[in-house]
Amino acid sequence: MAAASAARAVGRRSRHLFDFFVAEIPWTVSSKELKEYFSQFGAVQRCQLPFDRDTGFHRRYCWIKFSTPQDVQNVLQKDSHILEGSKLALKQQTRRRRSQRRNPRE
Repeated sequence: MAAASAARAVGRRSRHLFDFFVAEIPWTVSSKELKEYFSQFGAVQRCQLPFDRDTGFHRRYCWIKFSTPQDVQNVLQKDSHILEGSKLALKQQTRRRRSQRRNPRE
């Protein structure tokens, strides 16, 4: 039980390593289609699309990781991203350097 909760905590922390959080993904879109769509902006290193174990459907959100910062800028230059008639909601993940992180002892 403790190992499972530790694995979930590592998974949550690793999501901060992604460049974008994407929400409002249509049910009919797969991770392969998401990679193909975002590949027009640059090299997609990883696409993490979580699934619900009970329903078998994805949860309508994902995380995208690009190879270079220029690829991220290419995504930001486009006003809206529409996939299968639905507008995707993108949120850029913020990364802090270690020196910018809060000291938990403060």
